[in-house]
Amino acid sequence: MDDRRSTHGSEERVAIVGAGVAGAGAACALDGTATVTVFEKASRVGGRTATRRNHGCRYDYGANYCKDEAGVGDLLTDLNGEGPIDIDAPVWTFDGSGTVSEGRDTDERKWTYRAGIDQLPKRLFERSDGTVETDTRIGHIERADGWRLENAAGDGLGTFDSVVLTPPAPQTANLLASAAWESDLREELVESIESVPFRTTVSAVLHYPFALDRPYYALVNTDGEHDVGWLSREGCKPGHVPDDESLLIAQMAPDWSAERYGESTEEIAGAAAEMVADLLDDERLADPDWVDSKGWRLAQPDGGVDTERLDRAGEENLFFAGDWVAGEGRIHLALRSGLDAGERVAERA
Repeated sequence: MDDRRSTHGSEERVAIVGAGVAGAGAACALDGTATVTVFEKASRVGGRTATRRNHGCRYDYGANYCKDEAGVGDLLTDLNGEGPIDIDAPVWTFDGSGTVSEGRDTDERKWTYRAGIDQLPKRLFERSDGTVETDTRIGHIERADGWRLENAAGDGLGTFDSVVLTPPAPQTANLLASAAWESDLREELVESIESVPFRTTVSAVLHYPFALDRPYYALVNTDGEHDVGWLSREGCKPGHVPDDESLLIAQMAPDWSAERYGESTEEIAGAAAEMVADLLDDERLADPDWVDSKGWRLAQPDGGVDTERLDRAGEENLFFAGDWVAGEGRIHLALRSGLDAGERVAERA
């Protein structure tokens, strides 16, 4: 790709860095109002909104579902393809000692898709007329006549009227810290964004050749005193797991995940399975018949950011979106953040 794109022309040219659900939301909001190019460092879109398919099962091994909140419900039901499905069973809680308790009985919807939660970003991008370029890591940005982007190899990717940055806060801060942009605001943005703490999460996928009957969809640790942070039954999602099988997603606590990050799937899943067996008081669960795992170094934010500084950056046609902007690691909040960023860009176009 060369630098033939410029800020000159009749239609706003927008670059979105990151093809997670926030980037997908921004692209969707900009549909028909700008020429949009999305740059994603990975080979697929979605980020933690991810689904795998193995041995006749499909499972959401990162983000588990999307809440019908923050005004995103109508959009989810309006996307192309089969509509979202609601996980009917509740979420219960457990503490550091492994004591399980009933959770709050709420009416909130927990939405995914029969084909997997990765359908959400895919369908958002389908709604957009933007171009998605995967395997493209942004290495440098420059404030010139617009915003000039380069890939990690130093090759020019074009000059854009506006840029929306959606990577996790630490990566966004690093990109701004090295940006060719002489401005006090840049330094203020780096200071604010790099202060957002992120936690590491390792997901263990545990499959069993028998059904597991429980009155809940998932368990969440509420006191931060257990090495398992979240445990869910993927079979509660229609079309994900055969009726006579079970598949559990164990998302491990931040300290445990940071310490064991990078270990083999067998080591991670073996340790997780033993803890799951103890938590559910079922010794069969210590011996899954197949396993999988995935580590997320920058999984979710543990705090928010000074949004006043982010808002000021909009005057320079620089925008931000993601769960760290919202201050909480939730899909619906990341999506809402992306939609809002896209709408702000459109207003300035």
